Amino acid sequence: MMENMKVKRILISDDHAVVRRGLKQIIVEGFIDVEITEATNGLDAERLALSNNFDIIILDISLPGKNGLDVLKQLIESGIKAKILILSIYPEDQYGIRVIKAGASGFLNKDSAPNELVDAINTLFNGRKYLTPKISEQLANQISSGNKQPHETLSDREFQVMQLLANGKTVNEIADVLILSSATVNTYRARVLTKLNIRNHAELTRYVMDAGIFSN
Repeated sequence: MMENMKVKRILISDDHAVVRRGLKQIIVEGFIDVEITEATNGLDAERLALSNNFDIIILDISLPGKNGLDVLKQLIESGIKAKILILSIYPEDQYGIRVIKAGASGFLNKDSAPNELVDAINTLFNGRKYLTPKISEQLANQISSGNKQPHETLSDREFQVMQLLANGKTVNEIADVLILSSATVNTYRARVLTKLNIRNHAELTRYVMDAGIFSN
């Protein structure tokens, strides 16, 4: 057990009750004197984060109402002091660097072992960022090399649209998922195709698979 000098307040944001319960159990077993609040969607997560003084916010990327990336950016823009740990089903090489650059204090895949979550939270409690070896390597590679792959030039929203398109989602379905108009999604789609220098969905899917950033 890891003792803390005072009660630490943690916000867990995930739309799956089983996941929230599992995270809560791991945390209370790993730390003494923690107070946990839960949020089931992005809008509630943002509201709770802005109206309370949390020490750590655990935020899923795929949240209903408002996705985790948008919540992250809003919280960082508001000057929130809480450390934000992104916990997602997406692999590190897809979103790890993006969320760190957006202001998150760490990124962890949901497949990680419980002790890794405890290590990550403890690292954040001590005022440091939690970077997995893979993310650290990616950061080092980006610093040492000025060359970027085409998909690395996409904005976060363009990257999301790219992945959803590659997964076979229609423009209207993507609009529903990201809470955008179909016209806006079409604009992002056009930007993605231009930046990747590809012509259609078949080429887009092939690019995503070849780049190793395909997400089921």
